[in-house]
Amino acid sequence: MSPPIPTATYRIQLTADFGFDDAAAIVPYLKALGISHLYASPFTKARKGSSHGYDIVDHTKLNPELGGEEGFARLSAVLKQNDIGLILDFVPNHVGVHFADNPWWLDVQEWGPASPHAASFDIDWDVLPFRSRGGVLLPIIGSSYGKALEAGEIELRYDADEGSFSAWYFEHRLPIGPQRYGEILRAVVREADAAEEPAGKALLDLAARYRGVSHPDRKEAPAFKAALKGVEGGAALIEKGLAAYRAGEGRQTQIQALHNLLERQHYRLGHWQLATSEINYRRFFDVNTLAGLRVEDAATFEAIHQLVKRLVAEGHLQGLRLDHIDGLRDPAQYFQRLRKLTRDAQGPAATPLYMVIEKILGEGEKLPRFAGVHGTTGYEWLNVITQALVDGAGLEPLDEIWRQISNNSPDFAPVLMRAKRRVLETLLLSEFTVLTRLLARIANGHYSTRDFSADNLRQVFELYVLHFPVYRTYITGNGPTGPDRALIDRTIEKARADWYGADDGIFDFLRDALTMDLLKPGRAAHSKPRVRRFALKVQQFTGPTMAKSLEDTAFYRYHRLLALNEVGGEPSAHALSPDAFHGLMIQRAKDWPHGMTATMTHDAKRGEDARTRLLGLAEMPGEWAATVSKWKLMNAPHVVTDDGLRAPSATFEYMLYQSLLGAWPLEPDSDFTARMQAFALKAAREGKEGTNWINPHPAYEDGVKTFIDRILDPRQSGAFLESLQTLSRRLSIIGALNSLSQVTLKATMPGVPDFYQGTEFWDFSLVDPDNRRPVDFTARAKSLEGLTAPDWKGLIEHWHDGRLKLAWTRQLLKLRGELPEVFTDGDYRPLKLAGPHADHAIAFARTHGSNAVIVAVGKNFAPLSDHGRQWPLADAWDASIETDGLVLDDDTAEQGLSLRDLFRGLPVAVRRARIAEARPAKLRRKAEA
Repeated sequence: MSPPIPTATYRIQLTADFGFDDAAAIVPYLKALGISHLYASPFTKARKGSSHGYDIVDHTKLNPELGGEEGFARLSAVLKQNDIGLILDFVPNHVGVHFADNPWWLDVQEWGPASPHAASFDIDWDVLPFRSRGGVLLPIIGSSYGKALEAGEIELRYDADEGSFSAWYFEHRLPIGPQRYGEILRAVVREADAAEEPAGKALLDLAARYRGVSHPDRKEAPAFKAALKGVEGGAALIEKGLAAYRAGEGRQTQIQALHNLLERQHYRLGHWQLATSEINYRRFFDVNTLAGLRVEDAATFEAIHQLVKRLVAEGHLQGLRLDHIDGLRDPAQYFQRLRKLTRDAQGPAATPLYMVIEKILGEGEKLPRFAGVHGTTGYEWLNVITQALVDGAGLEPLDEIWRQISNNSPDFAPVLMRAKRRVLETLLLSEFTVLTRLLARIANGHYSTRDFSADNLRQVFELYVLHFPVYRTYITGNGPTGPDRALIDRTIEKARADWYGADDGIFDFLRDALTMDLLKPGRAAHSKPRVRRFALKVQQFTGPTMAKSLEDTAFYRYHRLLALNEVGGEPSAHALSPDAFHGLMIQRAKDWPHGMTATMTHDAKRGEDARTRLLGLAEMPGEWAATVSKWKLMNAPHVVTDDGLRAPSATFEYMLYQSLLGAWPLEPDSDFTARMQAFALKAAREGKEGTNWINPHPAYEDGVKTFIDRILDPRQSGAFLESLQTLSRRLSIIGALNSLSQVTLKATMPGVPDFYQGTEFWDFSLVDPDNRRPVDFTARAKSLEGLTAPDWKGLIEHWHDGRLKLAWTRQLLKLRGELPEVFTDGDYRPLKLAGPHADHAIAFARTHGSNAVIVAVGKNFAPLSDHGRQWPLADAWDASIETDGLVLDDDTAEQGLSLRDLFRGLPVAVRRARIAEARPAKLRRKAEA
């Protein structure tokens, strides 16, 4: 039986090219590596061809592209044979919509609010402008709706197998409400001139029987469709008669007929860009094809968890990773329900399911307690490790370099503020508008607040969102907790300080709406449903706002040191002192010892070893400044300038240089230029300065592409490439050393170490989709077989091939497997360092009972490695660890350990130890003597 708390997890990305059987094939390798749990990307049924699995279209089925039920059974059997558990990345917040593959969404389009699935989607039915009846906006048209209609791109079709009508826009199916079938049948019979034919008479008879806008109702619809399907010769007649709706150039009557039919549906078709201002269903961030689920609806919760419940009950699933919990209306309620569901599935005597959540914490923010949750997926700890390893002395010079290149202050707050404004004005304008209209309706609902104008309410709410410092609060129907109330109060005061209008109580009103204090007894009688809806929906809005502003905009604008531009972190972060690191670890061992610790994820902006390479820039800032100046002069002829356009911009050029250093391959890579092109295009559009996703700037994008082509062409940029490779080789040594420290910290600090697929070798990948490229597991398994007795000297000599990292990773996981209590539930004890190089290492111990493990990792390697020109020798380390009552063996005193002795081969060390007081008296006397 796999342990309830994982020893170590291994994240894989399942796709049609790497399904259940492929995952089963690598299980023996993972077992040999020391992994206790396979952690899989979503494997419920997703959109065909999905590269990530998050666009789920049916939560109740296993993805057939991955191998379906049979493939999953084979994977499950292999996992059980190897005693490895399975953790599923589960998506409760959203589903894939549009196209023709989500039965719930198709039903909602067909029946509108009357659909039993309408309650599952967060749709504001009555807010579409210029429309008398409710509906949901479908922003799927590539051009304008009018142009698409006139071009005949929207086509009415009949499905003879279903007896149903749908409009189609390329691959998008748009079901026609059965209430309109009667008018369609009359029109097609008239167009076909078949009123006197038997099939025509039968179709007209059906139309007469179901005449009227409310018929057939949902109960009658199956019989109506069956009767329609059964009309002999009906399909051929309908196909001929559909010419009445066949729009196209010069067919104005047919265009108008099709338009009139579409306007009477429960949806409205529109240009895809309308989503920024008019969309009225909650999305996942700004992705139109992912619609938010109302998982707070009990029936929806039960429906989407059917498969999970079965897999838990059958013993196939030992853990859950819950995606994007900040998108849920009431996470606390969700986790209470989920814990009950899994307990019911497991039975009363079973160990609780291991559960972690995808949650990004702001600086100083504490994770709320949720029922059954063991912690987060570890984004915050990725950044803690980075801050612990970065050389703080180099950050101030890097600030100055960034100031000169950007011609702006290195203060990050204004960058984030501008990014938020941009997001509110464009990507999330629709959601923002829905909330401001709701706030105005609340104010207008009572005479005491009706004078707050809609425009002023919009402005003060915008200031609140701009100043809101984290992803969300966690208010429930009972109101806010103390910390959430304090957070709202602080944000209101910051917004108030930024307001230049008259404050006649409008900020107090907003605060009371956000906290739901408007509903307290004795207060003015505002609409309870509206106030509750506003307060809870704001929480679902601030998360996407922060994510799109911070991760997907500001991170691509602020480039002081890209190693710090990582999900869950802050680009302007300072270095973390060893004492501060120890304090966080002591607290984590107490509060969240079983959450994940990640150093690479599918969401990461760059590979974990690209990040550790870039840390080296903080260790040689003067040389870096001089090098960048030289590169800018070398590459000035390659910059594209045309009529005031500079491509790339100066700041983007600086970002490219860092990205090249981080991703530069150790071995020749024929795809490297193409990979950099794809990365640069995404980075430019995400930054929303020279170009963007909504309104791309082709000239700028072509200029960036040309620049990259030129500087990576040896015929045009030989001197630059030689300089780049020289610095890259040195940074690669520093990065490899940092990486060994990084993986050591991940595997030994409190928490469960998570390994992203393939990162047991060096990982210099760029942002997704680059980090989802296929992994050569055969090479890794073969290498591992040859590392049963590692030759550390030989591995160091050939460190480029990645086997050194693989061997050390296996060594760390082997120790975790041998001492599970020490790492799973052990205490954390800081150890002091003394000596000239004390600030070049971090040391601590993990203890449980009489067992202990002493851990030491090097940092700030540049001066100890001749600035990356050689592997640091053991004699370079002049410091010792105060072991504080711990002994390595019978002959080692408790006074201290020399780094020279510990770092004989690798500049990292993990040693078994014991607590001195726990030794037998005979051994204690021997040591004292």
